[in-house]
Amino acid sequence: MTPQQFIAKWQGVTFGEKQASQEMFLDICALVGHPTPVAYGNPEVFTFEKAVPGGFADAYLEERFGWEFKSSDAQLPEAINQLLRYQVYLKTPPLLIVSSFDTIRIRTNFPGLETILHVIPVAELDRPEHLDKLRNAFFAPAEFRPNRTVEQVTQETADLFRDIVADMEARIDNVTPYSDTGPERLARYLNQIVFCLYAEDAGLLPEGLFTRTVRQLFRRQDLFNQAVADLFAQMAGGGLFGADEIPHFNGDLFKGFGQGSGDTVELSATALQRLGEATQKNWRNIEPSIFGTLFERALDASKRSQLGAHYTGADDIMLVIDPVVMEPLRREWDAARREIEELLSEAGFSGFEGLSGLEPFNDGEPPNPVNPTNPANPASDDTPARQRLEEFQKRLAGVRVLDPACGSGNFLYLALRSLLDLEKQVIDFAAAQGWHGLTPTVQPDQMLGLEINHYAAELTRTALWIGYIQWHQANGFPYTHRPILTPLDTIRQTDAILDLSNPEHPAEPEWPAAEFIVGNPPFLGHFPFRESLGDDYVSAAYSLYGNRIPNYSDLCCYWFEKARGQIASGATKRTGLLATQAIRFQSNRPVLARIKETGDIFAAMSDKDWVLEGAAVHVSIVCFDDGSDTDRYLDGHAVTNINVDLTAGADLALARRLEENASISFMGDTKVGPFEITGEVAKEMLSAPNPHGKPNSDVIRRWMIGRDINQRSRHMWIIDFGVDMPESDAALYEAPFEYVAANVKPDRIQNRRKRYAQLWWIHAEARPGMRQALAGLGRYVGTSMVSRHRMFRWIDGEVLPDATIIVFARDDDYFFGVLQSRIHILWATAMGTQLREATSGLRYTPTTCFETFPFPHPAGEQREAIVAAAAELNRLRENWLNPTDLSGVRLGGRRRTLTNLYNQRPTWLSNAHAALDAAVAEAYGWPADLADGEILERLLALNLERAGPGPDTAGVS
Repeated sequence: MTPQQFIAKWQGVTFGEKQASQEMFLDICALVGHPTPVAYGNPEVFTFEKAVPGGFADAYLEERFGWEFKSSDAQLPEAINQLLRYQVYLKTPPLLIVSSFDTIRIRTNFPGLETILHVIPVAELDRPEHLDKLRNAFFAPAEFRPNRTVEQVTQETADLFRDIVADMEARIDNVTPYSDTGPERLARYLNQIVFCLYAEDAGLLPEGLFTRTVRQLFRRQDLFNQAVADLFAQMAGGGLFGADEIPHFNGDLFKGFGQGSGDTVELSATALQRLGEATQKNWRNIEPSIFGTLFERALDASKRSQLGAHYTGADDIMLVIDPVVMEPLRREWDAARREIEELLSEAGFSGFEGLSGLEPFNDGEPPNPVNPTNPANPASDDTPARQRLEEFQKRLAGVRVLDPACGSGNFLYLALRSLLDLEKQVIDFAAAQGWHGLTPTVQPDQMLGLEINHYAAELTRTALWIGYIQWHQANGFPYTHRPILTPLDTIRQTDAILDLSNPEHPAEPEWPAAEFIVGNPPFLGHFPFRESLGDDYVSAAYSLYGNRIPNYSDLCCYWFEKARGQIASGATKRTGLLATQAIRFQSNRPVLARIKETGDIFAAMSDKDWVLEGAAVHVSIVCFDDGSDTDRYLDGHAVTNINVDLTAGADLALARRLEENASISFMGDTKVGPFEITGEVAKEMLSAPNPHGKPNSDVIRRWMIGRDINQRSRHMWIIDFGVDMPESDAALYEAPFEYVAANVKPDRIQNRRKRYAQLWWIHAEARPGMRQALAGLGRYVGTSMVSRHRMFRWIDGEVLPDATIIVFARDDDYFFGVLQSRIHILWATAMGTQLREATSGLRYTPTTCFETFPFPHPAGEQREAIVAAAAELNRLRENWLNPTDLSGVRLGGRRRTLTNLYNQRPTWLSNAHAALDAAVAEAYGWPADLADGEILERLLALNLERAGPGPDTAGVS
C-alpha cells in the first residue's frame, strides 16, 4: 500500500473504533512493510487486544509499542492514560502510540529519559519524515530514544535561573512583601513561576498560556508584572484570564493574590528573556527528587556555583526509603493479597487469568464473566475479599512519613511516590479480579516535614505537589482534583531540636506522630556545630540533651536521639537517617548504643558515597526500630547482628583500654601558629648570638608532620620554647622570639581560648607527657595519624613530632614489629576512624587503636624472631627509600616514598611482611593464616580477659 492509497482510504472515515480500527492497523502494517499479527505467528509478541488486568491494549508489539485506537482526536488523552496504566503489564514498551482516523501520536516511554511526543497527521503520511517515524515504530524504536535524561533536563532548566535569580535579588529591596521579606519573598515568587511553567506543560493551565504571556510582554516588564499578578489571582480562586478559563488552584502557593495582598518581583528585560528560554524546556518532565536541590542552589548565592554539580539521586535516597518504609508495607500487601486470593478461591473465583480469549470491549473495560449484582459473586463489592482489599488501601492512605530535616523535600517526594506505586499494585490487582473504579487515595498531606529554612519548606510543598500530579499523569490517572492544590500544613517551618520561642527557657520541640521517620539531618561535626550555630544555641542543646547525648557529639546525633525517643514512646515504628561516617566512632557512638538499648538497628550501610551540596562525601545510613524486625542487613548482606560501630561479628566497641598500654602512645605537639621555619632560616638563627650567651639550639628543633613519614622529609625546623618557659626567658633567645612575636602573636592574642592568647609564644598543646616519655630515647616509633596505608617508622629522638603524628615511647624492634604486623593493623583499622572512603585514609587514635590492643606475651625465641623480622623489614624499606649508587653515594627521589612503595607492594616487601606476620602470629600461639574476622574475635577476647570487669574506658577519638 502506498501512502497516497492509505490517505485516500482513511481520510474522513466515519466508522466507529470497533468497526474499523483493526483494519486500519493492518493497512499500517502494509504501509510500513511489517507482517501483520497473524502473519507474524506469535500472539505473545505481536497481537491485537493484548490482555492486561483491567482491560486490553488494542495492539501490542513486544519491545516496540502498545497501541490504542479511538474514533476521534478528543478521545486520545484518555487513550494515552489507558496505556500508561497498562504499561507495566506490557513490559514497559519504549513507545506508547494512540491514534484516531485523523492523527497518530507517538509518545516516547524510555525510563529515565525525557518524554517527547511525535504527532503524525494521517493526511500528511506522504511526507517522508512522517513515514520514517511510523516505520521506526515497528522496526527501530531506538531511533525515538531521547538524548537527554530527566535529570539533565532538570539541570538545564535550573541553570537558566541563574540570571533570573540574580536579577530578582537585585530588585527584592524594592518590593513590599505581604508576609515575608528578602530571600523568602524571592523564594515564593520563584516557586510560583516554576509552578506555572510546570502547570502549563502538564495541561493544568491552558496550552501555551504562560509562554505567550512571556513572549508578548518580555520587553514590557511593568505589563508582564501586572499580567502575572492577574494570572496568580485567577489561579488562587479560579476565573478568567483574558479569554482563557483558569481552574481553581488554591493551596497556599498563591495566597494573597486576588485579595489585594499578593505581589510579585519585577524582572528586567534580560531576566524575562531568560524566562522565555525556560518556557522552551519540557517542564512536564521536571524531576521533583532533584528539583528542590537545584533550585535551592539557584537561590542561595553561596551555592550557585554548584548548579551544574552532582546531586543526590533517587536511587540513593531509596536506600533509606525502601528498608524503612516500603519493605514492611510490601510484606503487609503480600500477606493481604494471599488472604484475598484464599477468600476468592474458597468462593470459586479465579480472577481474569485468561483474558486473551474474551471478546473485545470498549474503553478498556472487560466483560464480567459472572453476574456483578449477585451477592454470591466473589467479584462484587460486598464480599470479604473486596473488603480486605479496601482495608489495605485505607491502610496505605493512613501511612504518615516524617522527615524532621526535610530540606527541599527529596525524601518526602520519593516516599510519596513509593506509596503511590504500591497503591497502584493494589488497584491493578483489584482490576484483575473484576473490581473496577478504584483510584489512588494516597495524598501529599501524608508527608510530614520539619524544616528551619522558610524557602526550603516552601520548596518541599511545591515539589510534593508537582510530584503528586506527575505520578497521576504518568500512570494514566487523570488529575481531576479541584481545587488542584490544597494547603500542606504538614510541612512546618520550625527548628527540629530546639524550641527557642522563649529564649530564656529553651524547650525540646514535639515531633508529630508518624509511623516512619526518614531523612538527612545536618552534617556538622562538634566544632562546626558550635561555629555555625553559636555558643548560646549549643549551650541550650547541651542543657536539654546532655544526659542523653555527650556534649562532644555531632549535630546529627540530636536527630537520632529524638527519633529513638519517638520509637520508644510508640509514636514511630521505624526510622532511617543519614550521618557522616563519624556516627560509628567513639564521640558519636553513644547515640547508637542508646538506640540498641531500647530497640535495635535492622539495616545499615557503613560507607556509602553521597552528594552533599554538590560535593561527593561518604556517609553512613542507619535504620532502626523497637527491635521487632528480626532480619539484619549490613552493607547489603544478611548478618546476625549490627554493632554500634556499624560492623557485624565481634563487637569491638566492647573493647576496653588496657593498663599495660598506658603512657606509651601520644598525639604529637599542636602548635597553633606558624612556629615552623625552613632549614635556611634555622641555619641563620642557630648561628646568631643571644644576650644571655645561650645557643638558639635550645629552642630550635627539627620538626616533622605526618606527611614527612608517608612521603619524604621536607627538612623543616620549628621554634619551640618548651611547655612553660616564661616570656622574659624566651625573649632572651632574640631571633627566634622576635620571629614568633611577628608571625605568631598577632593571631594568637585574639584566640578565643584564653590560655592560647596569654601564652602566645608557647605551642598551644605542647604535650608535656609526651616530651617526658620521649626524653632520653635515641629514636622512637611514629605513624601518620591519617594514612591510606598504616605504616610505622623510626624517628630520631631529637625531632619534635607534630600533632599529625602518633608517637610511641619505645625504641625496640620487638615493639616496632608488633605494631607493623598484620594483626595490629587489622585491629587499628577496625578501631580507627575512616575519614571518607577507605582510599582517603584512616585515622589512628591512641586511645582506641593502641591502648585497647592486647600485645602477645612471647617466649624468648618468639620475641627474637619478631625482632629479626622487624629489623629486616626496616632495613629493606630504608634501602629502597634512599638507595646508594655504585660509589656508595646515597640517592633519593620524590617518587621514593613509603606511600608509593606500599601502593606498588613489590614481592620483596610482601615477603618481608609475611615473615614478620608469621613471627607475630607465632608469639600469640595462632596459625599464620587466620581469617581477619577470627583474628579480631581472638584479640577482643584477649582484651576483655586482660581488662577484667569494669566500664568501657576506651575513651573518645
